[in-house]
Amino acid sequence: MGAAMKLLIVDDYALARDGLRQAAEALSPDILVLEAQNAAEAFALLEADPDIHLVLLDLMLPGVNGFSALEQMRRQFAGVPVVVISSADQSRDVVRVLNAGAMGFIPKSSKREIIVRALRLVLSGGVYIPIEVLGRRPNSDEGTQARRLRNPEETGLTERQRQTLRLVGQGKPNKVIARELGIAEATVKAHITEIFRALKVTNRAQAAIAAHQFDL
Repeated sequence: MGAAMKLLIVDDYALARDGLRQAAEALSPDILVLEAQNAAEAFALLEADPDIHLVLLDLMLPGVNGFSALEQMRRQFAGVPVVVISSADQSRDVVRVLNAGAMGFIPKSSKREIIVRALRLVLSGGVYIPIEVLGRRPNSDEGTQARRLRNPEETGLTERQRQTLRLVGQGKPNKVIARELGIAEATVKAHITEIFRALKVTNRAQAAIAAHQFDL
C-alpha cells in the first residue's frame, strides 16, 4: 500500500463512516480516507479526484436506489473497484451487486478484522464474498448464465481452467492463483479470459458466483 492510497466511504450515517474509517486506516498508516454522505457527494468526489483507489458504498442511501448508484458508478468510473457495505445480506442482494460489477459485499455486522481482510483482498485484485453466503444456493431468479448449466463440464473448460475458476471462486487474485497452480500469471489471465467467454460473464465477481453455483 503506497502513500497515495485513497479510499472513499459513502454512507449517510456518521457512526458507520467512523467504523469503516477505522477499518480502512488499519490497512496502512498512510491511507487517505474521503467521505460522502450521499450519492451526489460521492460522484462529485470521484469526478474531482481520479486517484481514488477504492469505494465503500452503502446501498441504503437517501434519495437514491443503492443498486442504481452502484450501476452508475461502475459505468462512469469503471476503473475504480467498488465494495458494497450493507445491512441487507440476503443471497439475492449479494448476487445482484456482484453481477452489477461490485468486487465485494461486506455485511455491516462484520467485525473490523473481517472488513480489513476483505479490503486487502479487493485491493490486491481479488473478490470478497462473505463466508455465510458461500454455502447458499441461489434462488431460481438469481445468478448468472452459469445457473443454466448443470455442471462445469458443460462449459467446455479444461481441467486447469476449472481449477482456476475454483480459485477465482475463493476470491483469490491472479498472483495467488498463479502461485498455487504453479503457472505464469499471464497464463492465469488467459484462463480467466476463456472462463469469462465460456460462462458468458464480464467480470471475476460473476465468475466467482458461477464457481459457487457449480460447487467447485
